[in-house]
Amino acid sequence: MVNAIIQLKDVWKVYTMGEVKVPALQGINIAVKPGEFLAIMGASGSGKSTAMNLVGCLDIPTKGSVYLQNQDISKMGESDLAQIRGKLIGFIFQQFNLIPSLSALGNVMLPMIFQNVPKEERVKRATSLLELVQLGDRVNHKPNEMSGGQQQRVAIARSLANDPAVILADEPTGNLDSTTGQTVMAFLKKLNKKEKKTIVMVTHDANTARHADRIIFLRDGKVVKR
Repeated sequence: MVNAIIQLKDVWKVYTMGEVKVPALQGINIAVKPGEFLAIMGASGSGKSTAMNLVGCLDIPTKGSVYLQNQDISKMGESDLAQIRGKLIGFIFQQFNLIPSLSALGNVMLPMIFQNVPKEERVKRATSLLELVQLGDRVNHKPNEMSGGQQQRVAIARSLANDPAVILADEPTGNLDSTTGQTVMAFLKKLNKKEKKTIVMVTHDANTARHADRIIFLRDGKVVKR
């Protein structure tokens, strides 16, 4: 796919456990268009989180190539991968992963510090992003002063801090009740349609996956349905 923003080509990931080799991914091919909302579904152990880690520059494949904006990240070292993670990718996690001692504003500002964004700009951008996720009245609240849904919306705002090309969402509704989960998915869909963000989401939940434009199913490290 020529215009793919993400492409996995014949990707294998094999873990060595003692004398045993365990294949987590077995020659998968996935391409994601710019502005697409893709869901990757599969049971525990299907390889979906491994695929997410490769796209997110958190790991490199044993064999095959992973392209992000036409750069083959599978040959890069950790320092280059860290640079790409910071500039091109925003992460949303099931556990929120907010810093307990920081306010909502501080959490959203954090990724910008590592990109050397001036403080005045960090405050302005973080405030604007919290307003985008309808938390303009919670900027000074710490995570333990917010509900799970509010914390996840802070995490969504944080994922947008450096205006990434791709947002990776790992079970974004996994720790939320169904009603709150629907609210969070509505925000993700809005980011995709109105802000034109490319989103790749890993989930085991069919109700969550139906918000995506396309669903890929993994089983035993292989793509079994597109």
